[in-house]
Amino acid sequence: MVADAVVYHPTVAHYLRFVATSVGRDKVLRTLQYFARFYSWYLFRTNALTKNIAPWEAVKKSFSLIRRGMRVGKNVEHFKAAAVAADAKGMDPVLRYCAIARQLSYGIYLTLDIGVFLNQTGIRPSANAQRLQKEAYRAWMIGLIFNAIAGFYSLWQLKQREEKINKKEGEGVVEGKKLERERTTAQVQLTSDLCDLVIPVAALNFINFDEGIVGLAGTTSSFLGLLAQWRKTA
Repeated sequence: MVADAVVYHPTVAHYLRFVATSVGRDKVLRTLQYFARFYSWYLFRTNALTKNIAPWEAVKKSFSLIRRGMRVGKNVEHFKAAAVAADAKGMDPVLRYCAIARQLSYGIYLTLDIGVFLNQTGIRPSANAQRLQKEAYRAWMIGLIFNAIAGFYSLWQLKQREEKINKKEGEGVVEGKKLERERTTAQVQLTSDLCDLVIPVAALNFINFDEGIVGLAGTTSSFLGLLAQWRKTA
């Protein structure tokens, strides 16, 4: 039957594995949130009617709040990751210190984000909510900077390793393909980090990016993360 062919199709099974992960659901919501941010800006700039802009503004705000709720408690994961990185004595020193700084920054960011969430939902209103949001953006920005440094450093390491490979030999060919995959992964992650960096930089008024650029940057990084998670659950 046609229904059976659809229900038992491998793509459906893959989709169910994808949405079963909190990361997968978050990436879908984040992609829609930042696309809505871009598109509502676009509609406003093209003098669209308020009633046409309102649904996209609602998507942007409501999905942001939903994702904040989903992140509650995730700060512990990053503090633990920072401790694990600190204990990894055999790890490359540059990558190790970048990992520690990144994870601590993300942990602080998500801890402050809980306060913002409690204020937005009205569970625990705070007069310092605006300051909490600002400091959360600052911590996220610092984490992204360290992750970007680690990304550039990893690409430099891969280039150094590639120069030592003899691609005329069988083992060299295999190693070259492995390095190419690692390079692609590092480049995608770095692109995602640089796109994400636009968001806190704009929020903190370090660079005056408009809502359109912020929305496009967030959509790009979110979609890259979505694709990565989709492949991971294949």
